[in-house]
Amino acid sequence: MGFVDLHGGVGRRYGSLGLALEEPFTRVRLRPASGVVAEGPDAARAARYATALAECFHLPDGVRIEVEAAIPPHAGLGSGTQLALAVGTGMARLCGLDLRTADIVAALDRGTRSGLGIGLFDRGGFVVDGGSAGDGVPPPVIARQPFPSEWRLLLVFDRGREGVHGEAEIEKFAALLEFPEADAAELCRQVLMCALPGVVEADLDAFGSAVGRIQARVGDHFAGVQGGRFASPGVSRVLEWLGSHGLKGVGQSSWGPTGFAVCPSEPMANRLMVEAEARFGSEFGLDFAIARGRNEGARVEAAHPNP
Repeated sequence: MGFVDLHGGVGRRYGSLGLALEEPFTRVRLRPASGVVAEGPDAARAARYATALAECFHLPDGVRIEVEAAIPPHAGLGSGTQLALAVGTGMARLCGLDLRTADIVAALDRGTRSGLGIGLFDRGGFVVDGGSAGDGVPPPVIARQPFPSEWRLLLVFDRGREGVHGEAEIEKFAALLEFPEADAAELCRQVLMCALPGVVEADLDAFGSAVGRIQARVGDHFAGVQGGRFASPGVSRVLEWLGSHGLKGVGQSSWGPTGFAVCPSEPMANRLMVEAEARFGSEFGLDFAIARGRNEGARVEAAHPNP
């Protein structure tokens, strides 16, 4: 849901706020095998993670991975980190290793800019991390609160675009202009004095206003490297339209192109989704979904074969 301090003048940079969703989700099934084999959506990436983990932790045996469900890749929804943690956690359980999520992301060189992936995998809910100190260690989670059960996220997917990732992401961060220190201070204030109290007290006006302000300021800072406040023109049109209906908590998840709007209830989210699909879906190639916040971390279950 946005960065907090892109200036970095106090010794830490970035700082992120984000939310775990019930869907889309990642689910993998692992079993012993000879070598590393993976099948299902995003199987190639799952196999790369498994191979890297096997080499890092000197695992002698192989693994067969069935990716039963996966978050859409490069859509700004943290699919890579969640798949990596799912595969790593499953392999650790399968091999009897006592690994923390931090150990897994370190082995796969993930999570150095944002600590959200770890925090959301471990506990779910609404999470804020404290920013990177530049030492390669994942940022610490400094706040975690349950997300109000009645609120819903209206998600807007642009199926014709991908979010920035890999080397391109590094290059675009390097091309950013310096972020004003006063703006960073204001965003920190929005998180501490508006967004977090809004979640605790289920005050959507306070929470949504803070998220909207953060999204607008950060989006404008990234406009020069992503083509506008939001990466997808179609998603941008929908978010503008949702804002005209009084929704303040609208924005882009990470590099996008996925957009979101926080709605006070499922009936309102459904009504807006139906109207948005009719207005914008075909014209811009957009898909829509409604999700609730997930207030628990990843679930690991042992599946025993039938005798």
